[in-house]
Amino acid sequence: MKLLVTGGAGYIGSVVTAQLAEEGHDVTVLDDLSTGHRDAVPAEARFVEGSITRAHDLLAEGFDAVFHFAAKSLVGESVEKPGLYWSHNLGGTLTLLDAMRQAGVGRIVFSSTAATYGDPSADGTAARPIVETDPTRPTNPYGASKLAVDTALTTFAGLYGLAAVSLRYFNVAGAYGRFRERHTVETHLIPNVLKVALGERESVNVFGDDYPTPDGTCVRDYVHVSDLARAHLLALGACTAGTHRIFNLGNGTGFSVRDVIDVCREVTRHEIPVVTAPRRPGDPAFLVASSDKIQRELGWKPDHTSLEGIVADAWAAYRS
Repeated sequence: MKLLVTGGAGYIGSVVTAQLAEEGHDVTVLDDLSTGHRDAVPAEARFVEGSITRAHDLLAEGFDAVFHFAAKSLVGESVEKPGLYWSHNLGGTLTLLDAMRQAGVGRIVFSSTAATYGDPSADGTAARPIVETDPTRPTNPYGASKLAVDTALTTFAGLYGLAAVSLRYFNVAGAYGRFRERHTVETHLIPNVLKVALGERESVNVFGDDYPTPDGTCVRDYVHVSDLARAHLLALGACTAGTHRIFNLGNGTGFSVRDVIDVCREVTRHEIPVVTAPRRPGDPAFLVASSDKIQRELGWKPDHTSLEGIVADAWAAYRS
């Protein structure tokens, strides 16, 4: 198939592009390189540098489907610059959907986020994995803008027969060959801990150690990037005209901040100094996404469920 991947020079987009190319698809990557990297685009893929506004011209060439990763994704920045997130995440996607409709491209797989659910414990319910039927109450403009895209996909599916799948997940980690996390502003825990082992940081901050969790630190879900990419490929086959399907992706197990740091120490054989800092406003104690639905309906399940394996892959990629 002829496929367009927006944001394909980023971490997840590059791995999806690599897997699509390995399966023999004709892949074009559209990325403005504002956060992505040119050398992250596999050699087998065609690269077009530019914003989502170029989608009109590209899609007119004739494509079978779109994988949509282009987005702003920093929670803190979204609070400081909400207009940027609404215009880029929602406005950019509406531009893409309009271009798809004009070009007759009827399938899209959207990289959504479990941040659309917000804090599931805000109503006093016990901590448990989030399911797709849970209320969506995002707590920041990033999550809200992604939820708005999901709403737009449902609308376009109903009005124009679009076939859409959204995948919602929290933390992506690990590496796929040479493809790894490389963010200019790094907010993810595992890369920041590994940077301490590499000598690029002196210590890692633990924001709060008094949460109602087994060791007092926040518990989060970590999915290996190759498992995540494979789910996107399965989602393409699940696109059904006139329907917008939503699936969560999760490892099935939550890991605390201290779990992650301890495993990084074991894998790297480096001491990782820790600084305990105050809680960050709005940080829920427990965020884990249930993947029961996608396992049941599409047959997906994570192959890399070991935190040690996830960290080891990331560490190998950073060292190389």
